[in-house]
Amino acid sequence: MKLRTFSLAMIGAAGLAVLPGCKKDEAPAAPSTPAATPEPSKPATPEPAQAQTPPAPAGKSTIKGVVKFTGTAPAPTDVAPSSDPACEGMPLKDQPVMVKDGKLQNVLVRVKGNVAGAPAASASSPAVVIDQVKCTYTPRVMGAQAGQPIQVKNSDQTLHNVRAMAGTKPIFNMAQPPSMPPVNKTTPADTELLQLKCDVHPWMKAFIHVSPHPYFSTTGEDGAFTLSGLPAGTYTLEAWHETLGTKTAEVTVKDDETAEASFEFTAG
Repeated sequence: MKLRTFSLAMIGAAGLAVLPGCKKDEAPAAPSTPAATPEPSKPATPEPAQAQTPPAPAGKSTIKGVVKFTGTAPAPTDVAPSSDPACEGMPLKDQPVMVKDGKLQNVLVRVKGNVAGAPAASASSPAVVIDQVKCTYTPRVMGAQAGQPIQVKNSDQTLHNVRAMAGTKPIFNMAQPPSMPPVNKTTPADTELLQLKCDVHPWMKAFIHVSPHPYFSTTGEDGAFTLSGLPAGTYTLEAWHETLGTKTAEVTVKDDETAEASFEFTAG
């Protein structure tokens, strides 16, 4: 009985000895301190924008003139009537050389080569629009700036295909059923002349002259052309016709003035 009492006393003493040791091992509570106020976040420093050269302002000079034709114009060639009802009313003569009162139509006049400071074209530039009406491309001859959009419409209730060629090199070929949205393409920068054809109606043709600048004009019935917004300087003008070839002329224009130029084509 005494032995049991002694054992209990020893266990109790041991337990008391352990308790202080446990308390000693605990980390003392840190004194409470007010939370640090976070510094306000600073806006991120934007990356410096890439330096861009703004487009040079358009010039204030103008070149205008007339393209004439002397002699007898070649006779137009016959176009066989089409059995396609959508082609009813189409021209039955193919007449590349169109002359009225000695003035030549469908001549593309442009500044040859590059023009320093000329504004560049982009996908957001106004489109060059060609329509297909009574199985005929309208207009037949037009100019475009490299990088400028091309839009080909189909106003006929029949199937066309728009095939663009640069010489013998195919550029694009798109089928265009009736009521289909316009064909939208970008003018290539590595070619100077696109010809549009339709394999369904093989007499259809149109020409797009491509320039690195916007200084071009196509003559109408009056044979007149106007190139506006040019910087002052001396330029080589080029007049192009699909069957009569090309002629050139040197023109000097002063700032904010108008210079005149003229071209003359002859038969054969």
